[in-house]
Amino acid sequence: MTRLLVIEASPRFEHSTSRTLTAQFVEKWTRLHPNASVLTRDLTRSNLQFVDLPWIGAAFTPPETHSPEVAAALTTSDILIEELKSADHIVIGTPMYNFSIPALLKAYIDQIVRVGVTVSTTYEGMLKGKQATVILTTGGDFSPGAPFASANVASSYLRQILGFVGITDVNIVLAVKTLTVDQGETTLADFASRFDAELSAAAA
Repeated sequence: MTRLLVIEASPRFEHSTSRTLTAQFVEKWTRLHPNASVLTRDLTRSNLQFVDLPWIGAAFTPPETHSPEVAAALTTSDILIEELKSADHIVIGTPMYNFSIPALLKAYIDQIVRVGVTVSTTYEGMLKGKQATVILTTGGDFSPGAPFASANVASSYLRQILGFVGITDVNIVLAVKTLTVDQGETTLADFASRFDAELSAAAA
């Protein structure tokens, strides 16, 4: 069965532009894949841990040498990686924070990038044959040609890290100037409607 994995990173919930656009994408995707399943991984509700010494010790030693305590350090990582492996299409909805991504999303990435599991020992991505859509919202204008376009580290980083684990079919929907919603210049619904065609194309 075809599966979509939805990864949400915004802490703003119903006030979030990235969540609104991601929901719009999911609606379009499920309409095109009526018999598919959708799994949502909400990072703000997942209590993700940052990589620590026990995690490093477990990730870089042979599994057959692990004690129950050492193996437990990788429990969350194992679950998140299995979610990725079971998905055909991954959509990541995230705001930009200080030109990059939120710490929660970076914590997620650090949990799923593992040598011998998602990346080979010769640094070849092992999650091939999947599609990814990144919905990136920004308060300012980081669109191509804008004065701060080159400061958008988030797009290039997410494309790079997804490619590193083997996901090279990546489409980035860049939704800039969300401050117009927060400042009351436009409504969230009107703002989201501007990306209808782009999201439809990504879902297809």
